[in-house]
Amino acid sequence: MWMYLGLLAALFLGFHNLLKKHAVQGNEVFPVLLGTISSGFLLLLPCYLGSLWFPTKMLDLQLFVTDIPLKTHGYIFIKSAIMAASWLLAYQALKHLPITIVTPIRSAGPFFTFIGAITIYQEKPNGWQWIGFFLIIFSVLLYSRIGKKEGIHFKSNKWIFAIIGATFLGASSGLYDKFLIQNLTLNPQTLQFWFCFYTILILLVILSITWFPHAEKRKAFKWRWSIPLVGMLLQIADYFYFKALQDPDALIMLLSAIKRSQIIIAVVVGGLIFKEQNKRKKLVPLAGILIGVFLILYSE
Repeated sequence: MWMYLGLLAALFLGFHNLLKKHAVQGNEVFPVLLGTISSGFLLLLPCYLGSLWFPTKMLDLQLFVTDIPLKTHGYIFIKSAIMAASWLLAYQALKHLPITIVTPIRSAGPFFTFIGAITIYQEKPNGWQWIGFFLIIFSVLLYSRIGKKEGIHFKSNKWIFAIIGATFLGASSGLYDKFLIQNLTLNPQTLQFWFCFYTILILLVILSITWFPHAEKRKAFKWRWSIPLVGMLLQIADYFYFKALQDPDALIMLLSAIKRSQIIIAVVVGGLIFKEQNKRKKLVPLAGILIGVFLILYSE
């Protein structure tokens, strides 16, 4: 069941990434990020208020936000700081790079997750899963060669380094999620609500320095309908992902790989919508990534 929940998370993440590209194109990145997280927070706010006013009903709906000790708040704040840094890097990169380049690089996330899952959680992939893992990494390298034909040189383009850094931080957060969900026994909505709350606080501090004092930057910001939808889709995807992690048999390395299937939407549909170059050539490494995900999923 946790694998199917992972696929549902991937579905919503795929549409989330498409709308995110629309939200940041030619726009100020930091306020867009604040808008998406704030909309996700507003989506979760009824769960928190309902837990205060109608606890029995929220328990029946499995949407109850539990009381947690101060130490646990500290752990969630750490996750917020990691992901705020990851998103700031990723949104800046997405603004300057094609979605058909950004998304496959982020598909390298399972590389970091595999290493962490083996060393930290002692998860043990079998031979076919290792083959699938390296196939994913090789396919991402193919994307880098295609990217050069679009004038994107991976060694000298700072936005490439930004998206690689975002990918590493995102994978670190994924490993941390298993600790929060399984070791601290947090339910998804409790983790999501407080995560959004602390992320908003962090972003407000950043924007108070980098954006609010500058009138020209405030005027450059464009509100788009895609901004709140990005935040809502992310929280829906995270809910399914965290529900999958609640299963004690769930392997974070496999869940991370399953989530990569979101690139079907991002590369195929996104390439058509944003009319990006070399779509056919990008289907070759796309197929490699999908085969890698298939081997990881069905080789047990």
